[in-house]
Amino acid sequence: MGQALVLGLGKSGMAAARLLHRQGWQVQVQDSYTSPGLVAQKSQLEHLGITICLGEPFNLLEPPPQLVVVSPGVPWDVPVLQKLRAQGVYVLGEMGLAWRSLCTVPWVGITGTNGKTTTTSLVVAILAEAGYRAPACGNIGTPACDLLGQDVDWVVAEISSFQIESSPEIAPQIGVWTTFTPDHLNRHYTLENYCQIKAHLLAQSQVKILNGDDLYLRAHFRECWSDTIWTSIQGVDHLPKSEKPGIYIQNEQVIFEGRAIFSLENFPMPGDHNRQNLLLAIAVANVLKIPPEMITQAMRKFPGVPHRLEVLGVHQGITYINDSKATNYDAAQVGLASMTVPTILLAGGQAKTGDDQNWLQTIQKQAVGVVLFGVAAESFAQRLTSINYTPLITVENLGEAVPAAQKLAQETGAKVILLSPACASFDQYPNFEARGDHFRQLFQDLLESD
Repeated sequence: MGQALVLGLGKSGMAAARLLHRQGWQVQVQDSYTSPGLVAQKSQLEHLGITICLGEPFNLLEPPPQLVVVSPGVPWDVPVLQKLRAQGVYVLGEMGLAWRSLCTVPWVGITGTNGKTTTTSLVVAILAEAGYRAPACGNIGTPACDLLGQDVDWVVAEISSFQIESSPEIAPQIGVWTTFTPDHLNRHYTLENYCQIKAHLLAQSQVKILNGDDLYLRAHFRECWSDTIWTSIQGVDHLPKSEKPGIYIQNEQVIFEGRAIFSLENFPMPGDHNRQNLLLAIAVANVLKIPPEMITQAMRKFPGVPHRLEVLGVHQGITYINDSKATNYDAAQVGLASMTVPTILLAGGQAKTGDDQNWLQTIQKQAVGVVLFGVAAESFAQRLTSINYTPLITVENLGEAVPAAQKLAQETGAKVILLSPACASFDQYPNFEARGDHFRQLFQDLLESD
């Protein structure tokens, strides 16, 4: 097969390296970072005869490799990748590598700024209830490369803009676009470029499903694809015109072609944003002609999504909610807005470029106190001080934030402590899951201390 280079380790790089090794490639993996987790992964791969280089800048191999696979965390325009592409080396993402072997299986490709994970999880739950072997992969669950060798009927892939950019050949049978707001502009530079990357996945999809309640999608794509399936929680009159019938909510019922196919009393997740996610998932189920009763059974059993408004439990009358996946202002605003009782907000981490106005307004309305942590704590404190918000506490890390929030909740009568950071996690954690897991452990420690 020749020599293959994997840039970036982590889950995706690990899966790509193992797959390439099984396919007969001579594999080297490079990651400019190092950590105990990466060292453990290095040990596993070295047992297979794979060469691993950690904690050093990316190096061009001589002679150049025949194939380069890029993990999602590696920017598509780093100099080493530009040089490799200029040399004619085939460069693709981990999901693109998986697609080369899995393209004979139908895919549901789900993208968007927010709502991807919940929508993906809902689709997987409905397909499983209908008897399909349809695991989640990509930005959620299993790396796509790890699905090779499994018996699957559908691939349900949560696909980030990073993964679309590095794997433009992916062409799902069903493409879903959940929302679009500014995000990752430090990586994609302009809103237009970020949008074009997302739109590419939909353009490649045979069936297109879009959230008709998203103002940007309505404004820019209502006439782009004439056969789009649109969804709306605001009723039939809010659906953009299309050759295909849409799905909407009316009188607490999900309606398709004038017929009620699902009652919202069977959907346990709060918030309009989750209703939008639900409609997108039901639209996918409709394309597959899954009966309404199976959708109802799946939703009655649905446990929710880890790290997205995940209720951890109650301690001293205060409910702790893990929304670690809220890594930007819009996701955090939606999470906080869904709270119906006095709430203490935990926010901070590595801030992203974006408009924080709606988030700040929601804090003023919904939060009776805020505890800030991480590298963004100081800048967030300045923003909140500029709008005269109080009470406000700044600490170093999440371990200090939890007891501070507990004390503040007791002082203010708050009934919820919500971790909804509005930030990436990379200042103190490898990913948002690790941050949410730490929050969960801190909560368990509180319970055990009693």
